[in-house]
Amino acid sequence: MKEKYNITGMTCSACSAHVTKAVAKVNGVKNVNVNLLSNNMVVEYDDAVSSSDIISAVTEAGYGAEIENNKVTSKQTQKLPYDTELENMRKRLVISFIFFIPVMYLSMGSMAGLPQFSFFKHYEGSFNYAFTLFLLTIPVLIVNRKYFINGFKALFNKAPNMDSLVALGSSAAVIYGIFAIYKIVYGYTYQETSIVMKYSHDLYFESAVTILTLITLGKYLETKSKRRTRDAVEKLISLTPKTAIVEKDGKEVTVAYDDIQAGNIIVVKPGGIIACDGIIISGAASIDESAITGESIPVEKKQGDKVISATINKTGHIRFKALKVGKDTTLSQIISLVEDAANSKAPISKLADKISGIFVPIVIVIALISGIFWLYMGESYEFALSIAISVLVISCPCALGLATPVAIMVGTGKGAEHGILIKSAESLEMAHNIKAVALDKTGTITEGKMKVVNIQSFKYSQNDLLQLAYSMEVKSEHPVSKAIVEKAEELQCKLLNVENFTSYSGLGISCTINNITYYAGNRKFILDNNIDITKISNMLLPDKAVAPVYIADNNEVIGIIYVADTIKESSIEAVKGFREQGIDVYMLTGDNKETAEHIANQAGINNVYAELLPQDKENIIKEIQKKGIKTAMVGDGINDAPALMRSDLGIAIGAGTDVALESADIILIKNNLLDALTAVKLSHATIKNIKTNLFWAFFYNIIGIPVAAGIFYKSFGITLNPMIAAAAMSFSSIFVVTNALRLKFFKAEEYSKGDKIMKVIVNVNGMNCNHCKMAVEKALNTVDGVVSAEVNLEAKNASVTLSKEVADSDLMNVVNEAGFEAVSVEKV
Repeated sequence: MKEKYNITGMTCSACSAHVTKAVAKVNGVKNVNVNLLSNNMVVEYDDAVSSSDIISAVTEAGYGAEIENNKVTSKQTQKLPYDTELENMRKRLVISFIFFIPVMYLSMGSMAGLPQFSFFKHYEGSFNYAFTLFLLTIPVLIVNRKYFINGFKALFNKAPNMDSLVALGSSAAVIYGIFAIYKIVYGYTYQETSIVMKYSHDLYFESAVTILTLITLGKYLETKSKRRTRDAVEKLISLTPKTAIVEKDGKEVTVAYDDIQAGNIIVVKPGGIIACDGIIISGAASIDESAITGESIPVEKKQGDKVISATINKTGHIRFKALKVGKDTTLSQIISLVEDAANSKAPISKLADKISGIFVPIVIVIALISGIFWLYMGESYEFALSIAISVLVISCPCALGLATPVAIMVGTGKGAEHGILIKSAESLEMAHNIKAVALDKTGTITEGKMKVVNIQSFKYSQNDLLQLAYSMEVKSEHPVSKAIVEKAEELQCKLLNVENFTSYSGLGISCTINNITYYAGNRKFILDNNIDITKISNMLLPDKAVAPVYIADNNEVIGIIYVADTIKESSIEAVKGFREQGIDVYMLTGDNKETAEHIANQAGINNVYAELLPQDKENIIKEIQKKGIKTAMVGDGINDAPALMRSDLGIAIGAGTDVALESADIILIKNNLLDALTAVKLSHATIKNIKTNLFWAFFYNIIGIPVAAGIFYKSFGITLNPMIAAAAMSFSSIFVVTNALRLKFFKAEEYSKGDKIMKVIVNVNGMNCNHCKMAVEKALNTVDGVVSAEVNLEAKNASVTLSKEVADSDLMNVVNEAGFEAVSVEKV
């Protein structure tokens, strides 16, 4: 069983380490993940353990715990823990500053030349001065009592934390100040003027007030910054609608979001939000899915199409059946994944956790040794105390504890913004170690559906041939038929009247149009119907990766429509990006070798494995890993699941199967291979950020502690006042959080269609008939980078679509070699 708990009282990584240790000791607990940033804990335990056992262990350790309600509903408009904490921190800060200002005026004003009250001056006013400072200090101590309660509780539990250091330092200053007041009274009583004047100048109340106020200021700014790290999750939660229109007994009724049940029929009007996942049963609409997929262009949806929660109906009126509601919706699953990733620990964070666990006790020992050392060296008690307090205060390990979790939370949140769902911090860290990526072909590199890529017409115009094929194929459900229908509808072809429609499984179809029998199918189907293909056999396009659909009448083949699973326009750029990152790219596919090599050549992939079974893909991943290479697998099908599991990092294309999504470490919602590259780059940026944070956290303590301990005092007269130490400690925490927030400026990889797909016009002389037309088209299609070529006999030119830059001379040469005259090439 796995449960999430809210934890109160944690202030530094030593706290989280202590909570982890306390809960891990409970018999039956398998795994504990404590997140300082989110102030929560995820515990995995068996049936022998109850939640009360977990809460008791946390309470005994000196902290508070309660089970968190994970349900994501529209009711989540109540104040979040961060908001409450921020509000309380603001009140403490305001009160602290109200008393901090007069304390600083009284104690430091004379040094700045500010006017002083005679009531507090000289020998006569010494007691008034000391006692007034004490009275002004009391409210600051009370309002910040949390440091003392938590700090001493942790100290007594033999697990000192940041609060312990603050409590010890400020308590020492206050206790010494009270001692000084007694000495002043003693001096008055026995007329010892020197004692009165000495101790009236050695009060440390201002140090205690400054320490507590500046640390509270630092914690306030830190909490405010940490609050911003949850922006991605908060934005997702805010997308949840409050109500939905449900059909009940033939009437439309508005119900609360929480009351929607699976099976309900939900009505969505223009401008309405899709409340849950479902399938359209009537109507059509243009749906804005940008909140989930990041795609700004609305998607047209019709009956039978799926709709996703939190998307918006821009135009149209639809009714859909609710399939997934509440915590099962896509939105809730995304929120859950982002939060789980933020709450998990990256391997790099273990170093900080281990150090934090022993850091505070060592600091206390250093503070004691420093104070005793300076007393031994003949310095005053005041000097030794000041040194000890400075060491305690400057060493608070807040920055160390925040170094990893803030970067992880911002990184995973940024990924979610771009449709990249990272399941754990470990996955995010692993991505930056990847040196090889294996890609499935169908649906990953390619579109995953057939498209018309070329048309050869031997008798009619291309449009007339397409209209004929459209009329024949519109009744078929075959993927090839759908490709022809989609192309025809794109060109707004009209349907002809079809009779005697017959489908032959795996071969083709036949029908009658205007009393003429037509056939559409593969080569075997045409030959089986005794239609001669020898006349056009030398006109076939040489590309083996495309499937020719022969269109014939009773006597001859009248045209060929070529269909293929085309490469995604962004895949070429993604592969190039991987290679620029020093990552080797492999293609693993179950498709035939010719098709695989054709797609690989287009994408720029050198390592190609074709005709593979699922276990073959897994074995290839295993072989790559044996070389010591960290390997990622990107796929979308059930047959990719074993390879996804075997790889060091499994990346599932979002449109893939549930099995693939469950097997993966990272999910790409937008079904775009460029997002896999973005995930790798985001990992590099996040890990670099974490390392920067850890460096400065360690560097700060390495430099700060020796200076505070007085290592430069004898040589250069340099010491660190406790007030400066408090300011420095607060700044270090703010710096770490602010540095992590820089990840918000990370930019995802983007693909501009206009930058890659180009069209040119090749002007050609010598073309007179359809045979000339086909010969020129065939010649141009042999050029690497040519997606399609279409000749216009009347205009005496060929319109050529390119997937990359192709030299004009290459296009002209193949036309000339075919026996025609290429005059010029014009860019469109």
